[in-house]
Amino acid sequence: MPETNAVTKASTRALSIRALVLLAIVASGVYAFDQLTKLAVTSNLTEGSTVPVLGQLLQFHYVKNSGAAFSLGEGMTWIFSIVAAAVAVFILVFARRIRSLAWAALFGMLLGGNLGNLTDRLFREPSFGQGHVIDFLLVWGFPAIFNIADVAIVASMGVFILLTLRGVGLDGSRETKDTAPAVGSAADPDITTGSDTTPDGRP
Repeated sequence: MPETNAVTKASTRALSIRALVLLAIVASGVYAFDQLTKLAVTSNLTEGSTVPVLGQLLQFHYVKNSGAAFSLGEGMTWIFSIVAAAVAVFILVFARRIRSLAWAALFGMLLGGNLGNLTDRLFREPSFGQGHVIDFLLVWGFPAIFNIADVAIVASMGVFILLTLRGVGLDGSRETKDTAPAVGSAADPDITTGSDTTPDGRP
């Protein structure tokens, strides 16, 4: 029916807009928090200095990272800059398909974290596209120093795994597996149809 179709389309459009708004809010929040913390670190600490926050459990240790998240792949800054830019473009294009608020939050965290580190690579020293990312979070027992953008990216991967395991689609629907045989179906050996017979076939 035309009216039903119109209502369905309007509902889908509303869900899409809500998802896009949430994605934008989460991405903006992550990006702003990441950049503000990096500004605070570079303004108040000298490179290589360490400030205890929770004793040895959590410290601020200011370093410059030319590699990927958690100081991996140092010396490949140009490659990471190109990959980060491609990821950002992909998310912006792909975002129109998202209807689930959970998926919107996931992509918001990924986009915000990705843009946070990409901004460093594009505009910080030593040069455009080869800038070093500001890292400062040092957790006891963890082998690398990281930043808020890295935290958001890893958190988005965790949410991705959780949503995938729960079977939540981009439209918010959940996959269900109905394996129970229907009553009276051929899959139910206890139900016979067509005649009244005993198990050995005699009437």
